Amino acid sequence: MHVHGGGSEKTKRILRISLLATLAYVALTFFAGVRAHSLALISEAGHNMSDALALALSFVAVYFQTRPPNDQKTFGYQRAGVLAAFLNALTLVLISIWIAIAAIHRLSEPVQVQPHLMMIVAAAGVLMNGVIAALLWTTARDVNIRSTFIHMLGDTLSTAAVIVGGAAILLTGHNWIDPVLSILIAALILWSSMSIVRETLNILLEGTPRGCSLVEIRSSLQAIDGVEDVHDLHVWSLGSQTHALATHITIADIPPSESAPILEQVNGTLRQKFRIYHSTIQFECVECEVAHGCTPPAEIEDCDHSGHDHSHAHAH
Repeated sequence: MHVHGGGSEKTKRILRISLLATLAYVALTFFAGVRAHSLALISEAGHNMSDALALALSFVAVYFQTRPPNDQKTFGYQRAGVLAAFLNALTLVLISIWIAIAAIHRLSEPVQVQPHLMMIVAAAGVLMNGVIAALLWTTARDVNIRSTFIHMLGDTLSTAAVIVGGAAILLTGHNWIDPVLSILIAALILWSSMSIVRETLNILLEGTPRGCSLVEIRSSLQAIDGVEDVHDLHVWSLGSQTHALATHITIADIPPSESAPILEQVNGTLRQKFRIYHSTIQFECVECEVAHGCTPPAEIEDCDHSGHDHSHAHAH
């Protein structure tokens, strides 16, 4: 998805402010965690450091997504945000593993913590992360911004859990609550990151977009008057919200000028029903004998169409 004009500037401004606030909170949380001997707070510092990285990557991705296509990058830089989201999610996975290992070690060697300091610092974190998450929710909803939003929302919830844990330690005196809380935070981080990893990998590997049914697309196109068959159908994502399609469509042996209304209906169906605005349609008057690929030219020499009729529809 291209981010244009004022929306892009608003997004970059929010990301810039959020990055500065997060870095300041990382420093506060780390030093408070060391002083309070709280692994939960130190874990929060690590988690928030990953958020700072997520915000920085998202900022760079938004910048690149606004750059126009060129001869070397004909689709522009739409996947910059997808790549940033993938890297963000991977950092979350690594951090969750580190937190879990540290928490298990802390369970075997309990440490006295300072719950009052835990609760004060965590309360500041809930406020900051909550505001940042709310601001991100008002901006673009592509996978890049959504991965950063999940970072911040996860931080808000896990930091709130630190407050609850601090209160529980204060009331019961059981210091094992701190590492157990850290393990729960790690599980939350891991769960929130895996969906982003799966989605971004699917886009980078040019898989069929989530929620997109090739069977439904094929049946809708075959229902158009004049379409005899739809084959060699491919749908993939250029970015997190921009999809592209290429297919072969068999029609009657008619001049290209008479096939224009069919092409118009095909592209209209793709835009209105499936929100696919970039399509490459190849008309043929005989069925492909090759299951996946173009029919050899010898097979269509008797057609009125000279070679394949490549019809491109671009609507951005």
